[in-house]
Formats: sequence, structure tokens, C-alpha cells
Amino acid sequence: MKKIGITGGIGGGKSVVSKLLMLAGIPVYMADDESKRLTDTSPAIKMKLKSMFGDDIYIDERLDRKRFASIIFGDETILHEVNGIIHPVVKDDFEEWIGRQTSRHCAMESAILYESGLDKEVDVVLMVYAPVDMRMTRVMLRDGATEADIMKRMNRQMPEALKRKQADYVIINDGVQALMPQVENFIKFLPTNI
Repeated sequence: MKKIGITGGIGGGKSVVSKLLMLAGIPVYMADDESKRLTDTSPAIKMKLKSMFGDDIYIDERLDRKRFASIIFGDETILHEVNGIIHPVVKDDFEEWIGRQTSRHCAMESAILYESGLDKEVDVVLMVYAPVDMRMTRVMLRDGATEADIMKRMNRQMPEALKRKQADYVIINDGVQALMPQVENFIKFLPTNI
């Protein structure tokens, strides 16, 4: 089984491309969603986060995400430490998920594929690119976040230009170029290149 990593900046359209790949029969592990699930359910993660931030970082056994984000996105050292707690658990969960898949290809969607080291777990990287102003608008509408909060998150991710350079394939999600033909071309690209 060949593994695809799907990445791109916040608000770039990774989830839309992932859904199109799923419709084409390629299962996709949504690392960002699974990471949220694991922060609520993994005893190892919960113990370490409570040790770092106090028991009240969890409310009714669920991570207080708003408070958590305000802490980790404001301090690079804390963010790095938290990533060292969460990323290995996500990696193990992804490997277990792969073991249950039967298709020729599978994929992992992650905004921080490179930053987390998960790019080393896949055979090919697909980057979904969108212009910054478009991404900003999408995230403000989707999350109700402020421009300053979104910029903090964007600045914690690898620069788009570097992701584009390192990716094996790029899909442009600029509202002008149709996505489906690009996804179809990517699927055609797969058999001869991985």
C-alpha cells in the first residue's frame, strides 16, 4: 500500500481535496481531527498535558481547546513540547489505521505534515495551495477567528513556498481552477510515481 500525505496551510482546502480523494476510493486519515480525538481520549496525552498545564486544562474530560490554543500558539517552546507529546501518539494511531486499510492507496491529511515529521511516514506528498488572503477569509468565516489569531497560527506553520517546493504534487485551490480535474490528474500521477 502506498501512502499519500496531504498538506497545505490553514484554510487552503485540504479537507475538500481529501473528500474528493475519498469519493475516488482513497481512504484518508484526517490527522488534525484524530489529534483532537486523541487529546480527549489518550490517557498518556491527558496525563502529560494535565501535568504541564494543570487538571483544569480539561473540562468534563475534554481539552479546553480555546485556552490550550491561546497558550501553545503564544510560546514556541511550549508548542514544541506539546507537539512532542501529541505527534508520536498520532503517528502510532495512523499506523494502526493503515493496518485496517485494504485499498491500493491511502492518505493522511495534516496541516503540519512536515513540521510533525509525518512526511517521513508517506510515499508522496500532495500540497493544496491557496492564496493567503483567500485562506484568511475562509478561516475567519469557518472558525470565527480574528485576523491576528489566524496570523499567529499561519506563522507557526512552515511557509507555503517551502511546502510547495518540497511537495511531489501541488493542487491549486484558488476558486478559479476547478478542483476535480486536478484531483483526477493527481490520481493518474500516482501509479507511475510511487
